[in-house]
Amino acid sequence: MRSNSTRPLILVMAMVLVLLATSNLFAQGADTFKAKCAMCHGPDGAGKTTMGEKLKVRDLHSADVQKQSDAELSQFITKGKEKMPAFESKLSKEQIDHLVGYIRELGKK
Repeated sequence: MRSNSTRPLILVMAMVLVLLATSNLFAQGADTFKAKCAMCHGPDGAGKTTMGEKLKVRDLHSADVQKQSDAELSQFITKGKEKMPAFESKLSKEQIDHLVGYIRELGKK
């Protein structure tokens, strides 16, 4: 039986583990974004690049993008849409999930 004094320590340790896992997923999403998306969407996701402006890409911070469900964003990345290429053969499901998470974080900025 655990004493009541160890419960707060266990809770703090669990919270630290969750934060570390979350920051790792964010970093993975950021790395994939830089490698595969930033050339059009820009390093900050605003689409203010030569290619992004030419293709009229959406600002990933916008309400229009952020109102999409995770499944819809994942589908756009996987299958492509209009001028956006499909990434299903270039990225794993896990990488796409990390990208969706990263896009969500961009929406908070």
